[in-house]
Amino acid sequence: MTADINGSTTPAKPGLPAWAKKAIAVAAVLVVLVIAYFILAAYLPRAWAQNVGGLADGSFGAGILWGLLFGLLCTLIPLLLFRGAWRLFRRRRFRPMQVIMLIVAVIVALPNLLTLSVVLGGNSAAHAGERIMDVDAPGFRGASLAGAIIGVVAFLGVIGLTYTYRKRGEDLAELRDADSKGPATGPGEAPSAR
Repeated sequence: MTADINGSTTPAKPGLPAWAKKAIAVAAVLVVLVIAYFILAAYLPRAWAQNVGGLADGSFGAGILWGLLFGLLCTLIPLLLFRGAWRLFRRRRFRPMQVIMLIVAVIVALPNLLTLSVVLGGNSAAHAGERIMDVDAPGFRGASLAGAIIGVVAFLGVIGLTYTYRKRGEDLAELRDADSKGPATGPGEAPSAR
């Protein structure tokens, strides 16, 4: 029992303190995430390679085409979504749309991340995925890398065009403001030519 300022007593709460409950919850979530990572790392590279192999069906041309398509779209779209979320964040307004944009960006980027797990993975599932892609989807991995590079270049082009368009709009607004104020000349002075 604890006493407060007035002298009345209140019973102490039984059980763990709040910080201990939070620490246990965080530890449990981390354990679940680590277990999920190892399960998914053993399954996803092989499953992704089989899906890609089914799309390409052993054709070199189809493997290249699908690789370019996945590489381009699964790089460009997430970058644009991340940029949109960042622009909302810079305005210091938190909106649920930011979270939705980030979640959709990660989901759209998953094919590239799965291909990366096949290429860079060191476990048996990644090696099996490499062998499956070599046979069933030849050219997919290289084309996926080329598509990702094209996606980054296209994203940088969009950024450049957007910046140029905004800058031009700001310059035109300044010119309109200057023209609406009239020529800045004193009595007897000739207006300056533009």
